[in-house]
Amino acid sequence: MNTTDAKRVLETALICAPQAMPVRDMEVLFDAQVGPDTIKRLLSELQDEWAGRGVELVQVASGWRFQSRPEMRPYLDRLHPEKPPKYTRATLETLAIIAYRQPVTRGDMEDIRGVTINSVLLKQLEDRGWVEVIGHRETVGRPALYATTRQFLDDLGLQSLDQLPTLDEGRLEAAALDQIEFGLSDGPVPAAIGHAEGFAEPGIGDAQVSGQSAAAQPEPSATDESGPDPVPVHTDTPAAQDPAPAPREGDASSTGEPLAP
Repeated sequence: MNTTDAKRVLETALICAPQAMPVRDMEVLFDAQVGPDTIKRLLSELQDEWAGRGVELVQVASGWRFQSRPEMRPYLDRLHPEKPPKYTRATLETLAIIAYRQPVTRGDMEDIRGVTINSVLLKQLEDRGWVEVIGHRETVGRPALYATTRQFLDDLGLQSLDQLPTLDEGRLEAAALDQIEFGLSDGPVPAAIGHAEGFAEPGIGDAQVSGQSAAAQPEPSATDESGPDPVPVHTDTPAAQDPAPAPREGDASSTGEPLAP
C-alpha cells in the first residue's frame, strides 16, 4: 500500500468515526503494518489538504477527528435551532476549580468558592463525563479527589489542560469561565458522516437521562442558591487512553513510496 492509499483509508475512517480516534486504533486499519510515526505524518498531510475547507482535521485529548470550523457554526445552527443548555455560575466555577486546581476535594472547592457545594452538582459533572474521582486524600475521612477527564477536553476541543487560558494570580477570571462555557455550549461540531444524522453534537446535545430517579437525589443545599443545572445528563465515561506504541523501524518517510511493514 502506498501513501496515497493509506491516506484515503485514514480519511475515510476518521470521517465515519463516531468519536475521536487515537493513533493506536488507526494502526488496526493497516493490520499493524504501518507504524505510528508514519500515521502521524500522514495525518499532518491530511490536515494540510483540508486547509481552507469548512471541515478541519484536529487532534484532541482522545485522538484525531474531523470537525466543523468555528466560522461554520452559525450556518449549522440553522439545521438545529434548539439552543444548547446554559450552565449556572455555580457549575462553571466548580468545573473551573477542578480544571485549574486538580486534584481537589469537595472541601477544597468549598474553601475557594466560599459556599457549600451541592453534591448533586458534582454528581451531574461526573455523569456528564467531565470530572471523575481519581483517588482519595490520606487524611481524616479520606475525601475523594476530583479531576477532569479526556471527555472534558474533547468537548472543549483541546488536547491538554495547558491550552486553557491562564489565570491572573490564581483567580478564576471571567475569561476562563467564558471559554469553558462557550466550549461546552457552542464548541465545534465533530463530523460523523458515517452516522444517520451526518453531524453529532459533542457529548451535550445528545446526552441521555441518568438512571437515577429525581426522588432519589438529595435536595439542593441552601447555602448554594444556584444549585445544579436542570438539564439532562449522561453516564458514559471515556476510557483512559493508552500510550502510543513505540515507532517501528522501516516506516516510510516519503510520499508516493510503498509503506514498509
